Order: sequence, then C-alpha cells, then structure tokens
Amino acid sequence: MSNVRSLFKTFFLTELLVGMSVTLRQMFARKITIRYPEEKAPQSPRFRGLHALRRYPNGQERCIACKLCEAVCPALAITIDSDVSEDGTRRTTRYDIDLFKCIYCGFCEEACPVDAIVETRIHEYHMENRGENIMTKDKLLAIGERYEAMIAADKAADARYR
Repeated sequence: MSNVRSLFKTFFLTELLVGMSVTLRQMFARKITIRYPEEKAPQSPRFRGLHALRRYPNGQERCIACKLCEAVCPALAITIDSDVSEDGTRRTTRYDIDLFKCIYCGFCEEACPVDAIVETRIHEYHMENRGENIMTKDKLLAIGERYEAMIAADKAADARYR
C-alpha cells in the first residue's frame, strides 16, 4: 500500500503543489514589513538596552561603589574601582561596562541599592572603532544626563505596575 501511495505522490508531485499553494497564499496576504528608520516596531516596557549611570537632582552621582552590580554580573562585564573621597564617602574612580560581554540581563539594575545603574530603552547605538564597546564612567554619566527624563518616566511607570 505504501508503494502505491509513494508512486502517487511522485507521479502527481503533491509536495510541490502543496508548496506552491503556500507561496500563492502568502503572495496575496497582508504585508507585515515595516520601514525601519521611519517606522518603529512596538517596544516592550520591559526592554533592556544601553546602560546609564544616574545622578541625584543636586548633581552628585548616585553610585556608592558597593560593587554589588559587579558581583552579580553573570558575564563579568562590569569593572569597578573605588576610593574614599574628601567628604568620607566611597565613590567610584572607574566604572566600565564591556558591551560585548554584557548579556543585558538586568541583574546589575536589580542589585543596585541606590538606583544608580539603569538599562534604558535605547537600542539604536553602534561602534565603529576598536574600544568603543567599553562604556566608561564618563560615557555612562553622559547617557544618564541626556536621557534622565526618559529614565525617570520609565521608573515611574514601572513603579505603577508593581
């Protein structure tokens, strides 16, 4: 019986006809392609993108060099060096994140007790030269200052969902 069925499929090319029917259906279906730079795809509210370091409203950086983010990072992408400042508080002298190592898990953001490191919704960034993948403290603070309004709005929206 299976020989007859196999002969029938071979003679009438049923697999080819099934494949052509799928192609024909898709040819007349509604297109779902977006034109990326002009049209943006919807983004999840839980999306994690580029990192940023935040400051307090008085301009002082939030990071207290507790190194919890460095300890919790599964990819070992964060490097922190600290020192005691003149006023007796511990502050970072070096805060580097290697974006090639980072897996964007968000553990660093969850571990931070003072909400200093955040992952923004920014996903449109690129590197052209060697070494640009290392986000230094100055770069992270600049990103935090530039997008503070967006970060604060995201934090407020996140607090509403909890």
